Amino acid sequence: MSQLGTLINGMLNKSTLVDLIRHFIVFEKSKKEDLETGVISMGTVKKLAAYHQYYAVNAAIASTLRAADCGSELPARQIRQNPASYGLPSVAQQSQGDKKAGVVWHTQGSGKSLSMVFYTGKIVLALNNPTVLVITDRNDLDDQLFDTFSASSQLLRQEPKQAEDRQQLKELLKVASGGVIFSTIQKFQPEQGNVYEELSSRGNIVVIVDEAHRTQYGFSAKTIDEKDAQGEVIGKKVVYGFAKYLRDALPNATYLGFTGTPIEKTDVNTPAVFGDYVDIYDIAQAVEDGATVRIYYESRLAKVALSDEGKKLIAGLDEELDQEDLSETGKAKAKWTQVEALVGSEQRIRNIAQDIVSHFEARQEVFSGKGMIVAMSRRIAANLYEEIIKLKPEWHSEDLNKGVIKVVMTAASSDGAKMAKHHTTKQQRKVLAERMKDNADALKLVIVRDMWLTGFDAPGMHTLYIDKPMQGHNLMQAIARVNRVYLDKPGGLVVDYLGIAADLKEALSFYSDAGGKGDPALAQEQAVTLMLEKIEVISAMYHGFPYENYFAAGTAEKLSLILAAEEHILGLDDGKKHYINAVTALSQAFAIAIPHAQAMDAKDEVAFFQAVQARLAKFDRTGSGKTNEEIETTIRQVIDIALVSEQVIDVFDAAGIKKPDISILSEEFLLELKGMEHKNLALEVLKKLLNDELTVRAKKNLVQSKSLMEMLENAIKKYQNKILTAAEVMDELIKISKEITASDHAPKALGLTEFEYAFYIAVASNHSAKELMQNDQLRQLAIVLTQRVRENASIDWTIKESVRAKLKVIVKRTLRQFGYPPDMQLLATETVLKQAVMIADALAA
Repeated sequence: MSQLGTLINGMLNKSTLVDLIRHFIVFEKSKKEDLETGVISMGTVKKLAAYHQYYAVNAAIASTLRAADCGSELPARQIRQNPASYGLPSVAQQSQGDKKAGVVWHTQGSGKSLSMVFYTGKIVLALNNPTVLVITDRNDLDDQLFDTFSASSQLLRQEPKQAEDRQQLKELLKVASGGVIFSTIQKFQPEQGNVYEELSSRGNIVVIVDEAHRTQYGFSAKTIDEKDAQGEVIGKKVVYGFAKYLRDALPNATYLGFTGTPIEKTDVNTPAVFGDYVDIYDIAQAVEDGATVRIYYESRLAKVALSDEGKKLIAGLDEELDQEDLSETGKAKAKWTQVEALVGSEQRIRNIAQDIVSHFEARQEVFSGKGMIVAMSRRIAANLYEEIIKLKPEWHSEDLNKGVIKVVMTAASSDGAKMAKHHTTKQQRKVLAERMKDNADALKLVIVRDMWLTGFDAPGMHTLYIDKPMQGHNLMQAIARVNRVYLDKPGGLVVDYLGIAADLKEALSFYSDAGGKGDPALAQEQAVTLMLEKIEVISAMYHGFPYENYFAAGTAEKLSLILAAEEHILGLDDGKKHYINAVTALSQAFAIAIPHAQAMDAKDEVAFFQAVQARLAKFDRTGSGKTNEEIETTIRQVIDIALVSEQVIDVFDAAGIKKPDISILSEEFLLELKGMEHKNLALEVLKKLLNDELTVRAKKNLVQSKSLMEMLENAIKKYQNKILTAAEVMDELIKISKEITASDHAPKALGLTEFEYAFYIAVASNHSAKELMQNDQLRQLAIVLTQRVRENASIDWTIKESVRAKLKVIVKRTLRQFGYPPDMQLLATETVLKQAVMIADALAA
């Protein structure tokens, strides 16, 4: 089926469209403060669900109604990513009223938080005002998710509430119906004993759990040390997984899990609590759809040597990390301390700081965006910050709203002055998060330990530096910080300083074992290979053209070589389009590959290709009227500054023509163009100039500019279809340019103003009107029309329906009064009004 067919049958069928409009649109408000003026500007963003969110939410709603025993079967047609197609169990096989609504597995970065919002907004209606409890396992995640829900309170039909403590949580849940409540799972720990008090026995309670796979959601009992207020072990006690306490509190609630990574095959807890999969949207699908970008991996272990002893310790620590009670075992803590001391040694931190600065600066040269550094401990984070600002003092600022680099963490005064100064409150972290999300802001790098590694979105982030032992879900979630889509960002890069390659491989094998398709991270070498392939494709386009001479040439010679290269590309079949596309693809691969050694070697070649592309793009007219340089982009050019200034390249400069002082379409200038050595370039220049001239005239004279534009487009079409040669089409374009020049003198010849002439053309373009009426009569009609429209055109008249209607009547009456052909009056009225709208501001002035 074609894309249009999919759109019409899929999205635009009546039931889907009504459902989308009613349940799947949110308006998020944001505020931004200008740091210099203090002015706060408010913005509203309208967000519509993507297809995977739409189908997943509807499948989850149906499954919830089944699990809550509300008499609904799960409609198979709603599941577009059927778990069965992954060889995985589906909720479709689960029994009615089992209280397990299932698990939605949507890869990180694909809009999981908003899917939860859409689900909540719809379940509130489907279950007749239920209580919805949203559970996370970390305070910062709870805050982030709560903020997302709060911004969408219109769709939820109520304001969500965040439980500050156990007591408030109990009060919020002991209600007869309604409410969207946020809490961390830890608030369900009983203060005494092993049974949590029952808070509600209602059946219309839905518990949504974010990252549902984590082990603390289990039912199993385990024995742990019991400690007194001083932290001394005074005995042993049995505790259960939080899932058990949740069931104690809400025995008849229905549970739905959301996860960004799959459930492990050995995990029996998650299916026991939530049931099987409702919907799956994996990495391969998300990348194919453009919902996320690819992640690449670069090892820089060699740059910051770690001793063999350190490597052994980290390998040993990895094994310990697999055990559940890492924080409880003194042995593991001791090992962590040993590793931390090695990883955080003074010389190593100095090396890492130097490498990060040079690596990040090299990337920023070609790829504008943000970076995040993950440190093993708060001590290392603070020390790394000190070393980086020694190298780059201008990056530092005490002001929260200034500076290029910040540490995001909490600290107490007992941690010492070096750490304490980096302490951030919840409100300060919000400010830093907003700065990080704004690509125009000076803040480019943040150092974190645990914060912001899950749930934090800064779409412009393109590089993640990892210097902390990580595994499994935690690693998968951390690397997803750089997979967000932003403008033309080609991909994210994970830089490894600690040897996480084996852990990444393990995460990948676990991911594919769990049924997921697509690589969590690709080797940076793949981007290098792609870059080299693109260079080969572009080099082939220069077959027979010695562009290699460019690299040893002087500036003047370089300019003439670029002109010759433009002429060569324009001489190829559809050359300009293919070349611009190929160089765009090369620039994206180059941005990911930098600063790989092979990418650095290819820098000059890429610069040449980009210089030719930049100049060819000047002849392109995009839909918005912007050239490629003016369109916002994350990819920066690496062009020789001597050849292409930071300012927009002038169209004459791009063709190597001296800009004329006299009228652009003067006889002399047209003759100069015709005699140009590079015929293809001359044609591009004239085409672009005529286009620009007609675009300017279209703002004043609707009818005339339209007919001239049609002449121009027909001439170009004939040339493209090989009906006209370059020389013949040049003559055609010169003919059009003479008509444009002649039309500029026409108002004066008729004794009309520019506006009167525009109305004259609007009424005189009709053949029957010309036959019936004399030229003088039409001229007089144009003068009267201009006067009457001007008299009745008030400020903002174009958006006031009553004024437009009145003007329509006046125009019709005037046409009748002058004996305008009746059969043509309706068309002429519309044309006159359209012309009036085009010059509305001048008329109302």
